[in-house]
Amino acid sequence: MSDPMRIRAQVQGSGAVVRVLMSHEMETGLRKDAAGKTIPAWHITEVTAALNGKTVLTAQWGTAIAKNPFTQFTVKGAKAGDKVSIGWVDNLGDKRTDEATVA
Repeated sequence: MSDPMRIRAQVQGSGAVVRVLMSHEMETGLRKDAAGKTIPAWHITEVTAALNGKTVLTAQWGTAIAKNPFTQFTVKGAKAGDKVSIGWVDNLGDKRTDEATVA
């Protein structure tokens, strides 16, 4: 299992800015190791975000996303104390979901 995501959600105006740092190797399947053998593809394919259990964002990702990706988005109507959960699924079927409280 991967390391927990670092999630920061802060009230800003009429919503909240959510910043997420994910821990994932994000291999494209195109690189080769020192022996010349291709490193298999291993990357996040879907990211979802929910506010108090209601989905507010779904993103489809591919091989062009960097290692340990960072993403930021704004959720309208979020207020202090609300729960934001972020989840991802990768091409090997691994999953991770973490949660933060809007400050």
